[in-house]
Amino acid sequence: MCRLISGVAPRQTDSFAPKNLSLLTSTPTTKSSINSRPSAILALMTAGEIIGLTITLLVMLIGFAGSIVPVLPGPPLVLIAALGHRLWFGQHSASGLVLFCLTALTLAALLLDYFASVYGAKRFGATWRGLLGAFVGGLVGIFFSLPGIIIGPFLGALVFELLGGYEFNKASRAGLGATLGVFAGVFAKCAVSAVMMLLFTVSVILRS
Repeated sequence: MCRLISGVAPRQTDSFAPKNLSLLTSTPTTKSSINSRPSAILALMTAGEIIGLTITLLVMLIGFAGSIVPVLPGPPLVLIAALGHRLWFGQHSASGLVLFCLTALTLAALLLDYFASVYGAKRFGATWRGLLGAFVGGLVGIFFSLPGIIIGPFLGALVFELLGGYEFNKASRAGLGATLGVFAGVFAKCAVSAVMMLLFTVSVILRS
């Protein structure tokens, strides 16, 4: 009996010890691998590539703001920044397929902006004067921060329709339609610009 007991006990201890050791040693490795993922991604890129990507994204952010501010170009500026990055960094930039997708998205954003503006204007009886007034009102509204950007297009469309001979009620309805059309176009351009920036960034990181 003593021999059986003495023979069984060490085997249980030996089989138990490696399991504990493997569990203890595996836990820090998993945590360190998770924590090191961002640094591992950056380690694959040179300092010049990181700086170039940062500058390009800043230009793209200006393009994103241009989707809201009438003066600045929106998606076209995002596309130009991506093309400039490709010309400078070559194979370490976005792939040709991604650049093709960015070009297609830029054209889609411009078409969506145009048709949204025209549909909103025609739906509520606005004319070309209302669209022009909404554009001018948006430019003036920039100098009055966010309230000006929101109210400016409506007031501009209203004034231009009144100057075109519309009565106040009809001009107000037309101004509302032109404004809704402008805002629909702005939303479309913002969404497309965000998708373009995401596609570009992912492609550059994967190819670095």
